Amino acid sequence: MNRKPFHIVLYGRPGCHLCDQVEAVLQVLGEEFPLELRLVNIEQDPALHERYLFVIPVVEIDGEEVFPSVTHVVTMEELWNELDRRSRQG
Repeated sequence: MNRKPFHIVLYGRPGCHLCDQVEAVLQVLGEEFPLELRLVNIEQDPALHERYLFVIPVVEIDGEEVFPSVTHVVTMEELWNELDRRSRQG
């Protein structure tokens, strides 16, 4: 499948084990889906820190905030399903 890479941003901060967990999942999924992963430390930007402090890790795919950790942290299955759905769209 020749698809342009997904642009994924993971908002988190150092010392956040849940952020590290989601980053590891994204690294594994990068073996199956073309993706460019960018990590953003919310502590380096006061606005991002205020916006995301209580909902990190937050995953953004192609500019769309998809998985804020409001009720739970995104799972590998949820991420796989989302990337698969987007792959089929275009």
